[in-house]
Amino acid sequence: MSALQRIGVLTGGGDCPGLNAVIRAVVKTAIFEYGLEVVGVRDGFLGLIENRIEPLTLQDASNILTRGGTILGTSNKANPKRFKVGEDASGGPIFEDVTDRVLANIEQAGLDALVCIGGDGTMTCAQGIIERGVRCVGVPKTIDNDLMHTDVTFGFHTAVQTACEALDRIHTTASSHHRVMLVETMGRNAGWLALYAGAASGADVILIPEIPYDLDVVCNYCLGRNGKGKSFTIITVSEGAKPIGGEVVVDQVIPDSPDPIRLGGVSEVLADQISERTGLETRATILGHVQRGGSPVAYDRVLATRFGHKAMELLGGGEFNRMVVHERGQITSVPISEVADQQRLVPLDHPLLAAVRAIGVCMGNR
Repeated sequence: MSALQRIGVLTGGGDCPGLNAVIRAVVKTAIFEYGLEVVGVRDGFLGLIENRIEPLTLQDASNILTRGGTILGTSNKANPKRFKVGEDASGGPIFEDVTDRVLANIEQAGLDALVCIGGDGTMTCAQGIIERGVRCVGVPKTIDNDLMHTDVTFGFHTAVQTACEALDRIHTTASSHHRVMLVETMGRNAGWLALYAGAASGADVILIPEIPYDLDVVCNYCLGRNGKGKSFTIITVSEGAKPIGGEVVVDQVIPDSPDPIRLGGVSEVLADQISERTGLETRATILGHVQRGGSPVAYDRVLATRFGHKAMELLGGGEFNRMVVHERGQITSVPISEVADQQRLVPLDHPLLAAVRAIGVCMGNR
């Protein structure tokens, strides 16, 4: 650790509960255990591009364990290797590689290493500057739970709890009005959030991206429940779910984002289709960004604290360019290069899939 004197911390990508808990653990461990100076980078990699860097003190890291969001701010439009610098004559984005600007700002700030807290996009950006000689440690964050090599990411359990509470409330109104009710969760191309929230809330149908659904199977299941005297059906659907042979529903395209395709609206499409085919009254609710907000549950506070502490242990041991992971019950690490540009999807042999099928839940394909 004698080679390190000042480290930077940034949070990138979408926000989620537990980010401040990691920041707190990193700052306090760095100061108390290693005597390091810590600075915060505003709005993720955008702060490195625009040179918005400021000190992070013990006072800054106090009383933030339970706060949602991130005190540093974040951005999901700031990949240094492909950064929007203007627009062409037709209004399209003009991109440039501004990595040299980032390196100059890191050098000017005297940063010996960076702690990058984020998902696959953040780790991809980190890998870009690692290749140019910057020492980094990654901390996995996403409510989607889709980072490679880690069994769980902080923020996921809070998002599951939020979605589960919404589904519980939908359950009572579905029962009262005898409706088919769809609740759409986030998750992009991974179904972890829908699967766990659906299982925890007792959903009758769970639709995830990894298992393309057959609309006839879903409709027949809803009609079958009605025929057995069950006058309502709860469907949990991931935003990335799609029919067999079909495509995902795209909500919008953001050209200047590293991840331009934004999914959303599949529940509304399905609600119309189910209503038309079955004659059953059907409604859809899209949970959206409410899943990202609020105070982290106890599990995520503890996991985030352990991740932040482990990040500092990696720096202290000279183990650079690695991401902290939770694997087989242990907090360990893997090279960031093995995480960048990848997604961890729900395996078709996952035990929870077998469990929900065994209790009669329809997964859309049988």
